Amino acid sequence: MNPPAIVCRPIGVIRSEHTTPEATPIQPAYARDCLGRAEILPEFADGLADLEGFSHIYLLVWLHRADPPRLRVKPYLQDVEHGIFATRAPCRPNPLGLSLVRLVRREGRVLHLAGVDLLDGTPLLDIKPYAPRYDTVENPRGGWTETVDETTARKRGRRNYRGGAAAGSAPPRLPDRPGRK
Repeated sequence: MNPPAIVCRPIGVIRSEHTTPEATPIQPAYARDCLGRAEILPEFADGLADLEGFSHIYLLVWLHRADPPRLRVKPYLQDVEHGIFATRAPCRPNPLGLSLVRLVRREGRVLHLAGVDLLDGTPLLDIKPYAPRYDTVENPRGGWTETVDETTARKRGRRNYRGGAAAGSAPPRLPDRPGRK
């Protein structure tokens, strides 16, 4: 028996400097200097109340430009195949993405973010606050990701990204979109 279809509707959109997957850092850890915004639709703006008290938020997104689903993939850190559910590769049966970003500030229904590893125009499905009391795990294991040294992970994680702030300079300002407030 097939389960019923699940319908999600976006609550907003992600705005970032990233326009091509090949030049977008993989994972927020390698996108710390990448700024962006979450522009929330007016009908969901009241749901942002009290969010500014959190330093970080989880963004649940629809990876709208993901490749077709595959069950085995070679993740960016290795040239060895793993099952899709043992990776964060976007070519999933349901291309859902999860990104933990820093909430820089809130201006009305716009959330200014740092650590954005998402393509411009990515549909935002939900926001959840990061709460250290609940989200910290003791003695975590990173599976196969722990076999890759940090220098290699950083190089591969940054991919072909050329933007970002130079040492000692102000971070780049994400341009406003025409017609967006």
